[in-house]
Amino acid sequence: MSNVKWRSWDEPVTKKEVENVGETLGVKFPLDYIEVAMNFNGAHVSPEIFQVEGKEKVFGTLLTYDSEDDEYIVEVFNDYKDTLPEKIIPIAFDPAGNLICFDYKNHEDNPIVVFWEHENAAEKEMLMEEEGLTEEQAEERARENVFYVAATFTEFLDKLHD
Repeated sequence: MSNVKWRSWDEPVTKKEVENVGETLGVKFPLDYIEVAMNFNGAHVSPEIFQVEGKEKVFGTLLTYDSEDDEYIVEVFNDYKDTLPEKIIPIAFDPAGNLICFDYKNHEDNPIVVFWEHENAAEKEMLMEEEGLTEEQAEERARENVFYVAATFTEFLDKLHD
């Protein structure tokens, strides 16, 4: 993580505040993320480029723990939960409105980092009603917009480049 520089962050938050939000979202955040979120709440990062399936993507901002902010992590989750696959928790935006997330499916104790692309994403309820998909099929369709980035948050930060 030594090559990463954070800028324009909100007020720092406590470990307990981050853990409480995790509990609200039904997950336990990994310690490497908690440490960054505490000190660089809502920050931008440099370098900011990372690869997803050979394409360059941009890290926009970490979601914030300021409940008054539009990018409050719980509010963002609630805004997207009908479209996001199960066990996907957003932690950051890219500039195009896509999300950098933790994926807890099959990784309950140590979530992987994934990129969720909002293009072609549809609410799962709508897929079931309009296309006659089962809940399981709608979940599979939702996962088509999820792309692996890194095994850990630290590994993700280490992959950032100019």
